Amino acid sequence: MTMRRKTLAAGAAALVCGLTAAGCAGTGADRAGFSHPTEAAGAFAETRRAKFELDRRAILAMAGDYRVAFSFTETVPFIEGYDPKPPYKTSGDEIVRVIEDRGDFISLQHILVVGGEEKIPVKHWRQDWIYEPEEVIEFVGGAAWRVRALSPAERKGKWAQIVYQVDDAPRYGAVAEWRHENGVSEWTSPPSLRPLPRRDATKRDDYDAILAVNRHAIAPWGWVHEQDNSKLALRGKDRILVREIGVNTYTHADDIAAEVAEDYWAATKGFWAGVRAEWARIAAQSKLFGLTIQGEPEALYDPVLALAGAAADGAMTEAEALAEARAVIARYATTAPGALEERLAAARAE
Repeated sequence: MTMRRKTLAAGAAALVCGLTAAGCAGTGADRAGFSHPTEAAGAFAETRRAKFELDRRAILAMAGDYRVAFSFTETVPFIEGYDPKPPYKTSGDEIVRVIEDRGDFISLQHILVVGGEEKIPVKHWRQDWIYEPEEVIEFVGGAAWRVRALSPAERKGKWAQIVYQVDDAPRYGAVAEWRHENGVSEWTSPPSLRPLPRRDATKRDDYDAILAVNRHAIAPWGWVHEQDNSKLALRGKDRILVREIGVNTYTHADDIAAEVAEDYWAATKGFWAGVRAEWARIAAQSKLFGLTIQGEPEALYDPVLALAGAAADGAMTEAEALAEARAVIARYATTAPGALEERLAAARAE
């Protein structure tokens, strides 16, 4: 057994002991001298299992009831004459629920709770976590995505996070390893493309995508989604307009109207399962797919959200609402999105 594997086994065992209430009587360091290769192999497999369980615990720790604060600040401009925009800050109440857990696949659904005395649920984003995935969905600009196959080295010990829009269309994805070091569990993506956020998509046309490094870190009070964003123009030669720092904090709260969001989900989860299946069918049909509309896709998500509401209120049956939702998706989804230059030209023309 190599020194690296001995160190890995010892470190993982010590980490598991540190994160459990009872602790452990011994660690991998106590077993540094293995008497047989099978013993070493077994210890290494146990280390992988322990690391996998730590990863799962970190992902599942993001579920809960939260008071959320969103903060985005442009910092360094890279274009002559560009003045960073004023910081964007907002907050709200949000629940995060585990809607599927198959061990190596965990799906977390976010639902906002908004309004004054009368609370209203608003379906928000979804994050799927996949262990050692064979492929990942990546944003490629111009309202299009590709399904990219991963090599064994790219996926070994790593998790894909794929983030979805409010209508369950994809937004972005990346693959990285959860790390549990210095008392913190965190996942940091490599730089990956993302569509414009709504705060900019409805107001700006001077850039086309965000090149983002995303970090999810678990804290005693909840968790944080940190973002190192580069606002990127893809027209001609790619160029960065400005850097932006995003810090979204999810602080545990026991005084939000979680039942409003939970009731909504109970009434619509069958509808949304059908919508997810439709997007999965499209992604399976073509390794490159996208939307026929550019910019903020309100024409797509507004009617789909309305159909979910109609199913929840009993104005339509779930089957009727889902059939109409599939028709809306078919109207705006395409498996032949065209070249990036054509898509960006269409975006500028809209």
